[in-house]
Amino acid sequence: MMMQKPPTHSSPWLSAAKALRASTSAGRHGAAVLSALVLVACSSTPLPPWTTQPPRQPASHTAPQAKRQVPPPLGTGIATAQRDDALTAPVTVTPIAPNAPVSAGAPAAELPYGAAVAARFPDPSVRYETPGLADGRRAFTTNAELTQWLRQLAATQRGATRTRLIDLGLSQRGAPIHALLLTRAAGTDAAALEDSRRPTVLLIGQQHGDEPAGGEALLVVARELAQGLLEPMLERINVIVVPRANPDGADMGKRVTANGIDMNRDHLLLQTPEAQALARLVRDYRPMAIIDAHEYTVAGRFLEKFQAIQRYDVLLQHATTANLPEFMTKAALEWYRAPMLKALDAQNLSQEWYYTTSTRMDDLRLSMGGTQPDTGRNVNGLKNAVSMLLETRGVGIGRAHIQRRVHSHVTAVSSALRSTVERADNLAQVRSYEARDIAAQACRGDIVVEAGPTPTQHELIMLDPESGADRTLRVDWNSSLQLKTLKKRPRPCGYWLAGRAGDAVERLKLLGVQVMRVAEPGSVLADIYLETSRETTERQDVRGSVAGDQAIIRVQVTPTRSVIDVPAGSYYVPLNQPLANLAVAALEPDTQNSYFANHLIGHLGDTARVITPPPLVFEEVD
Repeated sequence: MMMQKPPTHSSPWLSAAKALRASTSAGRHGAAVLSALVLVACSSTPLPPWTTQPPRQPASHTAPQAKRQVPPPLGTGIATAQRDDALTAPVTVTPIAPNAPVSAGAPAAELPYGAAVAARFPDPSVRYETPGLADGRRAFTTNAELTQWLRQLAATQRGATRTRLIDLGLSQRGAPIHALLLTRAAGTDAAALEDSRRPTVLLIGQQHGDEPAGGEALLVVARELAQGLLEPMLERINVIVVPRANPDGADMGKRVTANGIDMNRDHLLLQTPEAQALARLVRDYRPMAIIDAHEYTVAGRFLEKFQAIQRYDVLLQHATTANLPEFMTKAALEWYRAPMLKALDAQNLSQEWYYTTSTRMDDLRLSMGGTQPDTGRNVNGLKNAVSMLLETRGVGIGRAHIQRRVHSHVTAVSSALRSTVERADNLAQVRSYEARDIAAQACRGDIVVEAGPTPTQHELIMLDPESGADRTLRVDWNSSLQLKTLKKRPRPCGYWLAGRAGDAVERLKLLGVQVMRVAEPGSVLADIYLETSRETTERQDVRGSVAGDQAIIRVQVTPTRSVIDVPAGSYYVPLNQPLANLAVAALEPDTQNSYFANHLIGHLGDTARVITPPPLVFEEVD
């Protein structure tokens, strides 16, 4: 047995651990001793000077759209005319009759506004083509058509570009969840992409089944990366496209998965096979940037509360939760969001920060995307990736304005790809710095256990539902850009977990967090959690909606210093690792998203905060 090496993260303390292992007696069967000396390997490294202008790329690496604000539109007409005549013809699919049933996620919707509002959102100058965007269609692209589209792209090998269809698993109803990998690396496995020294971008669509525009747009992007206008970008980056993360929801035309869980709030707990599939993908391929394509409600509660219609083509937000890497946040804002706004402006597409409102009709406050570490946006940020949410105006209006909605996503996603091309070297340096810096903080300073938004005010523009004219509103606003610390504690060296906490260990491993098993019994100095109060309640999202399928345990605790016995077969989660802040989100028990609150850890006594480097013997977890 030997010290476990994480499958996807280089361990900053591994070299020190190897030195310790070499001095460990053979009687311990090669198990590694973890001591305070390990922290020597976690010293911080300086961040290179921050740059605001993208570096000049060699001619061979210049993106094909270098002189444009956005790539040429990726639909028919002008874009098709600009393709090289040698390109493979667009993917063909089995057509569905124009009067096909609406069960594939495109219910006919009576618009909640009149012609004056509709006139504010004209179609783009070109047309996008996917099965679900065909003339006369009532249904968006079906799961079978999506699979056929991706398979045909995967079968198309052009020059140095490699494509691979990755089967991520099955949905709850047995539908395949697919990813298309596109690269010019020597191979298509995770190791080959890592060796390529090109950053990987992950594009995710339709976590919510009733938000089709992102999925349709990613089919277009996948085609153009495989055999079209975006393919030259693969000289500098790798791309993985998951057009539909929730195939059951898309088939039902519903937001949630088959068992009623909102999978976008399941990225820490991993209760659904759909969220688990994405977690494995991120763990194995370690994308540098993750773009999550959604749609937002156009009328609904906004019309009821404000007597107005949503105006913006795109709402944007980066990861906003406690303990995020500072410089990855800076990269998201300066290297991704700022160019994206310019690209959208060039296409006359309006944009704002993402926001929503609660289900209470008497509550007129608007809130940016939440601060809880449960959404894909926030969990992926804690995985040290640039994590961006894109939302187009689409929920509740059926197929209305679908070409414009797809165009909005294609424009924003293309900008994100270009940002990664231009910032490839900078991003690698920033992630390396953050991984080392996070690991070096073990046993030092404080961690934020829980944070919330800052109440302020904000000016928004909505539309009059009758005239279509702009209506400017000054609203109460929960800002996620400035977080309020609600609870903090000294940062431990790691967490001890009882042997019966196997469910929690499996979820941590899926997330990519390193977990060690105690090989020989010992004792450690730790803070145990003494419960002072508890209640059973529901886990809620920023809108006040229930965000899980079962009641949670909300406890108040007092950490109390103690020497605890640590039996063989129990577990240790060290915080001198790059994903330390993700472990904190899961293991501090007194938050609504913790593994204790959500029954993955059955008893408060099954976990403790280890406050000094533990003199224990560990073995790798299978």
